[in-house]
Amino acid sequence: MLSEEEIRQALDNVSVPRFERSLGSLNMVRSVEINDHSVKLGLAGLAMVGLPRQVLEVCIDKELKNLPGIDRIEVTYVESKPTELNAIGQVIAIMSGKGGVGKSMVSGLIATDLKRRGYSVGILDADITGPSIPKMFGIKEKPIVCQNGVLPVLTASGIAVMSINLILEKEDEAVIWRGPLIANAITQFWEEVYWGKLDYLIVDLPPGTADVPLTVLKTLPISGVVMVFTPQELTTMIVRKAVKMVHEMEKRIIGVVENMSYLYLEDIDRKIETFGASRGEEMATVAGAPLLAQIPIDPRLSRLCDEGRIEDYQSEPTGQLADRIRESLSKDVGQEAIHDSIRE
Repeated sequence: MLSEEEIRQALDNVSVPRFERSLGSLNMVRSVEINDHSVKLGLAGLAMVGLPRQVLEVCIDKELKNLPGIDRIEVTYVESKPTELNAIGQVIAIMSGKGGVGKSMVSGLIATDLKRRGYSVGILDADITGPSIPKMFGIKEKPIVCQNGVLPVLTASGIAVMSINLILEKEDEAVIWRGPLIANAITQFWEEVYWGKLDYLIVDLPPGTADVPLTVLKTLPISGVVMVFTPQELTTMIVRKAVKMVHEMEKRIIGVVENMSYLYLEDIDRKIETFGASRGEEMATVAGAPLLAQIPIDPRLSRLCDEGRIEDYQSEPTGQLADRIRESLSKDVGQEAIHDSIRE
């Protein structure tokens, strides 16, 4: 007899109409009952009615009847909240005390390189008053609204994105909200968005140490913080404040990233430190965490971001950044497993 796990693995291949994601990635399979040659499935409804539901059931029937011993399939639907479906492995906050250091760009590069390595990734754009993630990824679609929440929009490579700019009527519309409203929006992006199953959720924070960073660090299960800065002395002084905030909140800093570290002139094989000498090791010491990457100024990257094609960009520093973050978090998981076994 087939096992429940075999049924679930087969359903992982079924694409959900309208949502452009699979049953498995949305974590829609709530229950599986196997009785002789019949299977009864309980799926999260996600406001699916009419033709999309019929198409989904045809796809399920086709996929499961390829398995041996299944003659009858029954599908029922239950309404489920996002918090019941979401299963997110690691939540990484990208932070800086200073604006204009390329924090959103670093967020996009990390997400893109993790996705390129085969992981399921989402980006929560927490910069409510200055969102730029949709523009970098060329996203213009609106999120699908369900009864109990909304579904994030997918980028060209399949990164799930939720941003206030995807909800506004016009992308240049100003969000003139006070702190409590902004903090509430962040909480809703976490609790009322159907992220489904993700290996990594990247949270792009606004600059500073006020309402939004405080809400994210207190409310979300942050696995670690990546601190972004540029080499100027003024910037590093302000970023120190953000470092102190993270330490006071008893959250871990995974590492620091020096953005706009230098300009490389290929014709003469020379690096020019446009904003002064590197402060990477200095900031790593302040943060008590490793220097993860020194990202150069690259006109091609700026152009791709303006064109909404950040996913087309690849470089050795950004690839190393994604790998070092992943390796650092994997070590943490391994250490926790060791400690758990010792306690048992």
